[in-house]
Amino acid sequence: MNIKATKDYCRSLAGVSEKEFAAPSHVLVFYVGDKQFAYFKTSQPEQWRFSIRVAAERFLELTDQAGIKPARYMQRFHWISIVNIELHETDLIKTLIDGSYQKALSSLSKKAQLIITQPKS
Repeated sequence: MNIKATKDYCRSLAGVSEKEFAAPSHVLVFYVGDKQFAYFKTSQPEQWRFSIRVAAERFLELTDQAGIKPARYMQRFHWISIVNIELHETDLIKTLIDGSYQKALSSLSKKAQLIITQPKS
């Protein structure tokens, strides 16, 4: 899965917004409601490093794989960084994004969840 396809997939999820932060952060963050669920580093070093939150039970399994490491400053919250998403299976990336999105969505109030997940007529 390439960077553009990953961004497009994140944007396709219900209730998603994004915000790009300049220096000193240099990140493109995807939110559901006011909760972040994924972000890209947008500057060197490690430009386009992709970070997402994973379930605690998958954290060690994933960080044992080549090209996946604990996210800086966020590993205690079970965030991982995928150094080059193009080297990983599309299904894996989508599954991880979906899990991170669901975790963020479930942390919103029930009212906010209903508004986001309710089909538009």
